[in-house]
Amino acid sequence: MAAEPPAPRRVRPKPEGRPGWRLRWRRIFVWTGVGAGVLAIVAAAYQGDQFLASDPHFILPAAADGKDSPNFSVAGIEYASRAEVARVFARDFGRSVYLAPLAERRRGLMEIDWIRDARVSRQWPNRIAVRIVERRPVAFVVLPRAAGGAASETALMDADGAILRLPPRARFSLPVLAGITRQQTPETRRARAGQVVDLIRQIPGYAGQISEIDTGDPDNLVVTEVVQNHAVRLLLGNRNYLSRLSNFMAHYPDIGRRLPQARIFDLRLDDRITARNGGNDGR
Repeated sequence: MAAEPPAPRRVRPKPEGRPGWRLRWRRIFVWTGVGAGVLAIVAAAYQGDQFLASDPHFILPAAADGKDSPNFSVAGIEYASRAEVARVFARDFGRSVYLAPLAERRRGLMEIDWIRDARVSRQWPNRIAVRIVERRPVAFVVLPRAAGGAASETALMDADGAILRLPPRARFSLPVLAGITRQQTPETRRARAGQVVDLIRQIPGYAGQISEIDTGDPDNLVVTEVVQNHAVRLLLGNRNYLSRLSNFMAHYPDIGRRLPQARIFDLRLDDRITARNGGNDGR
C-alpha cells in the first residue's frame, strides 16, 4: 500500500506592521504642502479681488459739467428716459466697474416701463455698456385715475399689455384702445392687446381709418371707423374681421342712402348687416 502524502503546512500570515516614521512624515509634508498651496491661492485671490476693486484704472468716472460719462454707453434708446437709465447705475459711478452687480442693474432697468429687455456688460478696464430693447406701442389708452372719477390719464400700450407713459415730443398714429385699466391683471391686458394686434394684422387696408377699438367685451370688439366722412361704430365680434369689414364697406354706399342717420352697425352675423340709430333699426 502506498504511503499517504504529508498534510500541507499552514503558514500564518505575518501581522502587518504599523507605518514607519518615514511614511508618517511624508504624509505630514504632503498635507502641509497642500494647505500652504490652498492658503497661497486664497491669498492671491484676495489680493486680486482687492486690486480689481480699488485700483484707479478700473474706476467708472462720473459725469462732468452736466454731460454724460464717456465711459457709460447706452444704445437702443428712442423713447425711454436716458436719465432714468443712468439713475439705475448711480451707485456705480466713482468706483470700480468690478463692483457693479450687473444682474441687479439689469433688474432695475427692467422696471422702467419702456424697456422690454436689456443687456449690461463690463468693458475693461473702466467702462459699462448698456443695450436696450424698447417696447413698441400698438394703441393709445385712456385710463381712469380712480374708480368713479372723471379725471383720466392718456398713455400707450404695447402688444404685451404693458402701459407706457407718453414720451415728450413724440408723435404716434395709433387707435385709442378702450376697456383698459391699471387695475386689470397683466394677463388680461396682454390678452386684449393680443386681440387688437390680431385685428390690425388681419385688416391692413382698413386699419388706418380706425380711431378707436373697444375691448370691454373680449367676445365683441367694437371699432370706430371713419367711412365717407362719418364716424361709425362697427360690432365685429371676435373673428372674421376682414370679411365682415369688406362686406360692410361694399354695402355701405347703399346703406348710407337708405339709412343716412345710422351710425352703429352690427356685423357679427356673416350673412347680414344690422344698422341702428337710437331706437330705429334697419337691415
